[in-house]
This record gives sequence, C-alpha cells and structure tokens, in this order.
Amino acid sequence: MSKHTLGPVRLRVAPSPTGDPHVGTAYMSLFNLAFARQQGGQFLLRIEDTDRARFRHDSEQQVFGMLHWLGLTWDEGPDIGGPVGPYRQSERLDTYAPYVRKLLKSGHAYHCWCSPERLAQMREEQQKSKQPTGYDRLCHGKSEKERRELPGFSETPVVRMLIPDDVELEFDDLIRGRVSAPRPDDQVILKADGFPTYHLAVVVDDHEMKVTHVVRGEEWISSTPKHLLLYRWLGLEAPHFAHMPLLRNTDKSKISKRKNPAARLTWFVEQGYLPEALVNFLALLAYPPAQDAQGKDVEKFGFADFARDFAWSKVNPVGPIFDLKKLEWLNGVYIRDLDLGDFTSRLLPYLERAGVLSGNPSLGELARLKSVAALIQTRIALLGESVPLVAPFFVADDQLVIADDARADLGPDAARVLDAAIHALGDIDDHLLDLVAGTAWNAAALESTLRATLVDGLGLKARLAFGPIRTAVSGAKVSPPLFESMEILGKTSTMARLHALRATL
Repeated sequence: MSKHTLGPVRLRVAPSPTGDPHVGTAYMSLFNLAFARQQGGQFLLRIEDTDRARFRHDSEQQVFGMLHWLGLTWDEGPDIGGPVGPYRQSERLDTYAPYVRKLLKSGHAYHCWCSPERLAQMREEQQKSKQPTGYDRLCHGKSEKERRELPGFSETPVVRMLIPDDVELEFDDLIRGRVSAPRPDDQVILKADGFPTYHLAVVVDDHEMKVTHVVRGEEWISSTPKHLLLYRWLGLEAPHFAHMPLLRNTDKSKISKRKNPAARLTWFVEQGYLPEALVNFLALLAYPPAQDAQGKDVEKFGFADFARDFAWSKVNPVGPIFDLKKLEWLNGVYIRDLDLGDFTSRLLPYLERAGVLSGNPSLGELARLKSVAALIQTRIALLGESVPLVAPFFVADDQLVIADDARADLGPDAARVLDAAIHALGDIDDHLLDLVAGTAWNAAALESTLRATLVDGLGLKARLAFGPIRTAVSGAKVSPPLFESMEILGKTSTMARLHALRATL
C-alpha cells in the first residue's frame, strides 16, 4: 500500500461483464484513449466483475471484440497482461483485504450486520416519513454480540464507510470546473460475499494501477466525495477526475439497453455501421468539430485527428442526444468514401448471414458482387441495407419472389409493357463484341431500346414504362439502376424473368 506520486499519464476504462457491451463503454474508451495517446501515456482495460449476480461469462469476450472492432486498443489488460495485473477484479480479492483492515483499524469503517429485510424496512419507513434515505448506523459502535441481540441480524456482515459530518462535497473536475456533490451516506465497501463494492475497488485498483486520470460518466459525480475520502484515509494520492456527459435518448433519458437497441454495441455491427463512422460520431457527441480555412465545420475526421488536438476544456458537459439520423448520415458519407474493393468486402458478412452468398463465394460471384456494389454504394447508409438490393442478382431466375407491394403497383399497362419489352430485347445480342455490326447487351443499348419501345412507341411515362420491367428483374419496387442491373444479369436471366412475370398477368 505504498504511496506513489502521479507519474506518466495513465487512463483506464473499466466495464462490467454483465451483458452485451454498452455503447457507453466505447464512448468512455474513446475519450480516455484520445487523451492517453495525445499525452504519450498508456490506456488500460480493467474488467470490474465484482457484481457476481449479473456476471455473464461471454460478456468479457464481447467487450474485447467490440473495442477491437472500433480500433480502440489498449496497452494493458486481462487479455494481454501488463506490469500491474491482474486486470480482473475477481482475481484481485487479496489486494483489497489490507485496505479494508486499515480502514477498520483507523475507525473510518465499521461492520454492519443488518439483514436485507431490515434495510428494506428502514428505507420504507424513511420514504414514508419523507426523510433522506440512507443507513441509520444501527451497527456503528456495536460488537457482534451486542448487535446480535437486536432485530434484523445477519450472520455475515458487510463493511461500511463512516462518513464524517464535515465531509468535503466539492472537488475539481477537468470538464466542469468546481463541482458540488450531495452528501453521501455510509456506503458499503465490502459485501457479505467478500467482494468489494465498486467504491472501494475502484479506488484501490486505480491506485495500484497508477491511474492518473479517472474519466467516467457524470452519474459518478455523487460518488466522488466518497472516493476522495478513501484516498485521504488510506494515505493515497488522488487522480484527476473528468466526468463525461451522459448519452441520452431523444426524450432526454439516459440511454439504456432496455429502452434503446442502440445502447448495445453489437447492434451497430448488426445494422451495418462502419466502426470508423461510429467512432467519429461518438466524438462529435461531446466535442466540437474542427473548422476548415473558410470557418466551416469539418464533421468527418479520424481518431488520429481527434487525439491530436484533444483538450478537456472543449468537452461539452451537457448530455448529448444520441441522434441516429445524424449517425446514419455520417455512416453514408463514410460508405461513399470507401474504395470499391473495400466496400465490396465489407458487404460480404451481411450477405453471407442473410444466405445471399455462401461463406466461400466463387471468383465469378465476387466479380458480379463488385459490379453490383458499384451500383449501390451511393444509395445506402448502412451495410445491412445492401441485402435486399443485392439478393436478386444471386437468386435463380425461377426462385425470384415478386414482392406484394411491387405486384400491386404494376398498373393496367403491365402486360403490354412486358410484351413489347420482350419483343424489343430479343434482338439485342448478349455476347456481341462488334458494336458496328449490331447492338450489344449493355446499359446504354438497353435504355435506348426500351425508351424507344415503351416511352416513344407506347406513349407511356418513364415510371409506368419501366416499373413492370424493374419488378420483373428485381422482384421489388426499389432496386439498383435498372439498365445497369439488366446488363449485370445478362440477357438469359433478364428475358427469363420478364417471361415469368408476364405469365402471371
């Protein structure tokens, strides 16, 4: 328990493995990591798994996977080790015992034998009488024997802090300046199962791991006076604190996995957001964009740009609204800026999951996918939106399903449109290379032929003329550009699909 002077910058993120990783873990990791990298310091990952009732074995691996997906990598952690491990609290139980003994010996903590039933009754009575809720110190100053003679006794005690009447409630915050917190009650620091609570463990672990800056959500402001007391009582140097604004739903409530699927980090992968777009968006939630030479906001930026000019004074302390429309727009910008090959490869997991392509597509399938990808890259905001647009290019002609809304929108001219199109397209050669000798099956020739046949010949508006063709080719009302789609499908498939739809009319 030796005291150390705060040295090189060291920051940490400390998620609890109690379910799917929360988007707040990525948000906190981003700001911690940005400052650590700017200062040439270290970023640690610590797993706070002392909540055994809610512990989930797979959650830790999900945390690792999601932070790696986002590119938010750490220098020390449970998976890679480091000089101040172990990095799981459940593996550090022996570390906390000397600190608890010191607090008990100095009188800054005491045993509490109150049963859960007694505590629940106490809180109920306090609420009925409109008193502040908090422990009433029934056990303070009593021996186990003395307490056993009173009602509501539990055999296994917890350990509580003894909060003094003159507790300092103000502290300095890197984001908010001088902050005032409410008066705490006698917080439990060691549970009956022998596990420390967050309040003790976070202080001990941050000290032992030489953390210099604690960056966490604003909900922990009320706990900071307790933590500062523990630092003082244990003779430890306190770190700097920065309390980030909480992410909020559109109704201003705290974003949670119960109310908003976007609170789950895995949801962003499922929907098809790009990790670099999500990192950019999370930074913008609490940090102003840079400006270009003309004074316009530059909202698209990478992590390196963010870290280079990072300053706590620029963080907005007001809780930001998690605006998914803004994120979709930004994701679309990133998608459009991808190299076509990169974009195509990023589509594969979504197409494989949907059964559009196998896990090992052929070279021919990959070539066709790249051609289709070029048609849709500017038309989607999420990678997941590619599935219905790409699927018609990889389904057998006789397996193409016509969507109900597309069939209902065919109109009274659909039959004669299809008849005319089938007749006109029959003269186009699917494999002709000599353009002087005839018309080849390409987008330009297809558009020219169908316009002449359907718009000029039948006197139809373009939407009415091409709608049945689009439905026949793609099975949907909305598809990639029609004539380019027909070129990729080729004459055989296109004609088969036109005939198939005509046969149902």
